[in-house]
Amino acid sequence: MSQVQTLPASSPVAFAAPRISRSDSLSFHRGGDGWTLVNDLSSSPTLHLTASHLPSITDENIFPSLPPLLHGHSDVHLRNGIMNAFTLAANHEPDAERAFFVGDLSQVYQQHLRWQACLPHIQPFYAVKCNPDPYVLRLLAALGTGFDCASNGEISQVLALGVDPSRIIFANPCKAVSFVRNAGKMGVDMMTFDNADELYKIARAHPNAQLVVRILTDDTKSLCALGIKFGAPLVTVPGLLAKAKELNLNVVGVSFHVGSGCYDPSVYTDAVKRARTAFDMGTEAGYQFSLLDVGGGFEDALFEQAASFLTDAIASYFPDRSGIRIIAEPGRFYVSKAFRLAANIIARRAPLTEVPRDEAAAPAESDQPAVMYYINDGVYGAFNCILFDHQTAHPYVLSMNGSFHVASSEALNNSSVWGPTCDSIDCVCTSTQLPSALRVGDWLGFDNMGAYTVCAASQFNGFELSKVIYTTGGLGASEVRSALARFAVEGHGL
Repeated sequence: MSQVQTLPASSPVAFAAPRISRSDSLSFHRGGDGWTLVNDLSSSPTLHLTASHLPSITDENIFPSLPPLLHGHSDVHLRNGIMNAFTLAANHEPDAERAFFVGDLSQVYQQHLRWQACLPHIQPFYAVKCNPDPYVLRLLAALGTGFDCASNGEISQVLALGVDPSRIIFANPCKAVSFVRNAGKMGVDMMTFDNADELYKIARAHPNAQLVVRILTDDTKSLCALGIKFGAPLVTVPGLLAKAKELNLNVVGVSFHVGSGCYDPSVYTDAVKRARTAFDMGTEAGYQFSLLDVGGGFEDALFEQAASFLTDAIASYFPDRSGIRIIAEPGRFYVSKAFRLAANIIARRAPLTEVPRDEAAAPAESDQPAVMYYINDGVYGAFNCILFDHQTAHPYVLSMNGSFHVASSEALNNSSVWGPTCDSIDCVCTSTQLPSALRVGDWLGFDNMGAYTVCAASQFNGFELSKVIYTTGGLGASEVRSALARFAVEGHGL
């Protein structure tokens, strides 16, 4: 092992500078004044973190009501969080090994830049239900996005930040009468509908609303189909518009949603075509529509492809867009990659007799997992995305036996990963390859944990929600901080 060298964390920038990759051979060792991160394979400098360094790292309180916004790559804070957990455990703190998120707001900003580059003519209205994280909402509000809200609670949360009500669409086609009435009181006028009963409710509770008819489109190419619950078939649209006219309601446009997590962006073409038909129906009913809402479904890996289909379809079916405002309702696109989760292995079920190394490396005769690992977050917590959003978790090792490095030659076992509750459906991963040397106390990491995770987490069985460590560690970090600082100076989000 190389000799330990100490880097004084004289400033947040100094702390953020070292970029540590997962392939680096690093281990951590506890001394009298803190933890030292050691590079085992070279003589390159290491990081030594002590209590005296913490103020210079964490004193970034742009919003007094929120946790500090740190500097540095998320890898640094994942490892720092693990070292902190070991310190707490050594001091016999309860729940010392608690799972935690690291949220990198720079990733959210980079996604916003992608949106502006690919769809500059479409204003994003972020789907709050995807992840109502307080930092995410403040950043997107500062960047000028709108917000897709589905309830009184979400509307109140956004308005409390100082966002103008005109930047909100109440995009729930089936709302309680009291919700409709309260939206009107708060100045939120734009809302969707897809049935006649909704029109009667709105006529009574918010007659000055600006209505958007949500039409049914093909959502069979998405992870979460929404058409089974929402969307008016085109054949019913003329009757709905006639009823809206009869009730003296103002219908201003058309919306659709191709489903959450769309894996075939070509469906946007047909959806825009149907929207064009609905626009024409509006003209026949005596309306002059001025809004097209193309919904959500944007997947990170397919975003540029989806943007291309959308742009071409809009150009084809709406060649004259004068007087037409186009918005969208992206959710997971903005936040999925921005959040990562670290979970501790709290228990393990394995054969009493250890398998010899050469046998462990050989192909298993059975597909059944040889080892069951239990971690301190599960499907009732952050991994509810498995049940509700049809996601698949892909664990990897963050630390093993006091090291942040796992050699490529390490023998693997077919394993399963389970959550901490006493419910048998609390399975995070039914089958995955993990090192056979993995033990209780080691840590697993999970990427892409920002969408439909913490927002729907519960405290079932008495397990607390995983907390979030916030940072700006990627490209655009200074822009993120500047945007948030301006937002705060203007008196918003405090």
